[in-house]
Amino acid sequence: MRIRDILRRKGDTVATVRPDATVRHLLAVLAEHNIGAVVVSPDGASISGIVSERDVVRRLHDRGAALLDRPVSDIMTAEVRSCGPGDKVEDLRRTMTEHRFRHAPVVEDGRLAGIVSIGDVVKSAIDELESEREHLVGYIQNAP
Repeated sequence: MRIRDILRRKGDTVATVRPDATVRHLLAVLAEHNIGAVVVSPDGASISGIVSERDVVRRLHDRGAALLDRPVSDIMTAEVRSCGPGDKVEDLRRTMTEHRFRHAPVVEDGRLAGIVSIGDVVKSAIDELESEREHLVGYIQNAP
């Protein structure tokens, strides 16, 4: 299975915030879309970073409520691991596990083309296993 298969099922919409948006605005975007992370982008196409709920919680603990009026660029992860639509889901799952991140922007031709979460990756693995099980059951039931 490829990343494009996940995007085909879930869609390619990506919530973004500008680097100069406040953390307060970021929280509103996370709540509005019921998501755990957003891509930080000045134009909705390029990637400056990524920021998650965890980033906010950890920085709030360190810096206090004044963080809410600071720019997202203060807390974002600037070194973003991304993937392409043609990449194997299995490879992304391994990379996410090894490097302990939960969201990967999908980049095609240098532009943001979607986002995949660890939940999407796990769901695709479960779907593949279910499909294999159905094929095996069908094979066994139809065997002479």
